[in-house]
Amino acid sequence: MIHIYLMPGMAANPSIFEYIKLPESDYKLHPLTWKIPNVNDSLEDYAKKMLLEVREKNPVFIGVSFGGVVVQEMAKYIKYKKVIIISSVKSKTELPRRMRFSRALGLYHLAPFKLVRNIDTLSNYAVGDRLKHKVALYKKYLSITNPIYLNWALKQMLCWEQTEFLEDLVHIHGTEDPVFPYKYIDKCIPVKGGTHVMIISKCKWFNKNLPKIIGN
Repeated sequence: MIHIYLMPGMAANPSIFEYIKLPESDYKLHPLTWKIPNVNDSLEDYAKKMLLEVREKNPVFIGVSFGGVVVQEMAKYIKYKKVIIISSVKSKTELPRRMRFSRALGLYHLAPFKLVRNIDTLSNYAVGDRLKHKVALYKKYLSITNPIYLNWALKQMLCWEQTEFLEDLVHIHGTEDPVFPYKYIDKCIPVKGGTHVMIISKCKWFNKNLPKIIGN
């Protein structure tokens, strides 16, 4: 039995993995939930806290977006079978220019509140079935709105200092990702037409290919 620990993206809850279905005879999925950090927690501190949830030896880690950053940090302190990141980055050099600019100006502390405010406002004034459906999806998947967590997570994402990554790291990235544009990403498995939410929209691709990527 291969145990797979799943780390969702920033502000997302484990339901983003609801369409990932792997053979139960071979794989056991363990979706992880974000913990509210202490204000002064480093990314190293947080990774070690998350490792308290890992109870099996040689696990597989799969992380989406900022969750991909966190599982890379977790893997530094445990023996693992494989680390897979999706719609994420392997080092600070893969961050897009706008994020590097926000980091340089220290703007990261302003964005989380704006994100939550926008979702709440949209839900109040949404007109039309398509927009209402989109808002419903945001509320379903992006439910971690604690301001301490949001401020901490965005700062850790933008101020991540990693320049060298694990040699055996598997990076899966969509060619149409607007958050971490494909043109900045090096050494990855491309998913044609995949966006930042392809863990949901391209679930059939993952269900077909993850067993091969993970291996026996």
